[in-house]
Amino acid sequence: MHAHLPAPDPDALRHSDALAAHIRAEIARAGGGIPFSRFMELCLYAPGLGYYSAGSTKFGQGGDFVTAPESGRLFAATVAGALAGVLRQLGPQARVLELGGGSGAFAEVALKRLLQLDALPDRYAILEPSADLRQRQREHLQRMLIPPVFALVEWLDRPFEDAWDGVLFANEVIDALPTPRLAVRQGEVLEEHVALDGHGAFVRVDRPADALLRAAVRHVEQYLEAPLPDGYRSELLPQLPYWLQAVAGGLGAGAMLFFDYGYPRREYYLPQRADGTLRAFYRQRMHDDVLRWPGLQDITASVDFTALAEAGTGAGFELAGYCSQASFLLGNGVDGLLEQALARTDEAGALRLRQELKRLTLPEQMGERFQAMAFSRDVDLDAMFLLGDLTWRL
Repeated sequence: MHAHLPAPDPDALRHSDALAAHIRAEIARAGGGIPFSRFMELCLYAPGLGYYSAGSTKFGQGGDFVTAPESGRLFAATVAGALAGVLRQLGPQARVLELGGGSGAFAEVALKRLLQLDALPDRYAILEPSADLRQRQREHLQRMLIPPVFALVEWLDRPFEDAWDGVLFANEVIDALPTPRLAVRQGEVLEEHVALDGHGAFVRVDRPADALLRAAVRHVEQYLEAPLPDGYRSELLPQLPYWLQAVAGGLGAGAMLFFDYGYPRREYYLPQRADGTLRAFYRQRMHDDVLRWPGLQDITASVDFTALAEAGTGAGFELAGYCSQASFLLGNGVDGLLEQALARTDEAGALRLRQELKRLTLPEQMGERFQAMAFSRDVDLDAMFLLGDLTWRL
C-alpha cells in the first residue's frame, strides 16, 4: 500500500517518532483513546512538532502540495482585483485579514495589485498559528514589498478583538480544520477515536458520539431527507459556525471570501463516499493512511459548502455567491491579467503563464474541484459572481 510513498529521511523519522510518542502519551492519559479530531489537531498543530508547526517545506513543487497562490501570480492578482472594489466601498480604514499565509505568496501579489489599483487597506493582517511559517512569511514579504507597503502587514496570534470593517480571506483553510469522523451503526451515531493496538501502533476505534456530533448528524439527515446508511463513515464539522464567528470577530461591514475543495451537502454525503473524504498529502502524493508518519504529512478533508453557507448566514452575513474557482477567476478578469503578463514576458514565460492558467481553471485540475464562496454585510459583491452561479446546488 505504501510502496509508492518515498521513505522519510532519518531526521524526519525521528521528528515523527517524537510526535507519535507525544500522541501516545495523550492517548494513555485519556484512558486509551482520543477523538480523531484531536489526533488530527496534534498531527497538524502540536507546538514544534505538528505538520504546520515544524520547519519542513509544505507549499510548492518542493513540498507536499501546491496551492493556487503558489502556482504563480494570476490567482492572487485576480482575487485582489475583485476585492479592490470592496475595500473602496469601505473607505480608508478598511482592513484585510488573511487566515493562514502559506509562504506569503498570496499577500505579496495581492498587496502589489492593490497598490496598482489604489485600493490598499489600512492594515493587512495574517492570522498564522505556525511560528515557523510566520517567520518565513515575514522574510519573504520584507524582501518582496517596498517598505511603505510592508509596513501595512502585521501578524496576529488571535483574530481582531475590536470592531473592524474589511475583508476576511481564506484559501485552503477550512479543509485543514481538525474534523470529527462519524460512523453510523444500526441507526446509532458513533465517533471515530484513535487508540493503540498491542504493539503501540495507532488504530481507529468507534465510540458513542457526544450530543453535539449526534445533533449535527441528525441535521444533515434531515437536510438529505434520509438517514445515512448503516456502516457509513464521513466527516462533519459541528464546530464550523463557532469557528467562523471567532475568526470574523468584530467584523462589521465587509466581506468574507473562501476558496477550498469540496461539495454541496447532497454531493458530499453520496453513497459512493461511504468512507468520507479524508486523505493525506505527502511529497505531491495523495493517499489514505492518515495515521502514518504523524507530523510529516498533511491531513485534510473536503468542505461541505452547504455547512459553510449555513455558518456564514447564521453569523449574520448574506450569502453573496458560490461558484467554481474557474468561474470566479474568469468572471473577475484573469484572462485580461494573463494578456498583460504575456506582453511582458518571453516565450518560456508565456508557456509557464498558460500552464498556470490551465492548472487554475481546467475542470480536471483546480478549476472545478475548488470552489469560491463569499459572504457580505453592507457591501455590494454582485460583480464578483457574475459567472457560473452554483448557489442552487446548495
